[in-house]
Amino acid sequence: MTLQDFARSEYVSLTTYRKDGTPVATPVWAAEDGGVLYVWTRSDSWKVKRLRNDSRVRVTVCDVRGRIADGAPSAEGTARILDRDGTAAVRKVLARKYTWKFWLVDWPAMVARLGKRPHTGIAVTL
Repeated sequence: MTLQDFARSEYVSLTTYRKDGTPVATPVWAAEDGGVLYVWTRSDSWKVKRLRNDSRVRVTVCDVRGRIADGAPSAEGTARILDRDGTAAVRKVLARKYTWKFWLVDWPAMVARLGKRPHTGIAVTL
């Protein structure tokens, strides 16, 4: 498995860990740039809160509902939460990959929140 296996997939399952070590998997959009897999999520999501306590992650190719096929590529890694500038860069990387789908999600959220974008970028290193 390579980083490109995850970059080509439309969705990946990002598994983060609770304080007690329990894994929690969530399907997310992800794109690769410069050898790093980038993910974009709501700033108030539980995965962001879990990553503040434990940077370990598992990434697995999945479908939109998070279902993982037998033999799907999977890898362990670490994740870090990005600042405002890093999140802006992630937004551009994801917009390149997902084009209109990304803007269909991002722009209404920004308008509804009066220009504030309540999302956080996550950089995953495998």
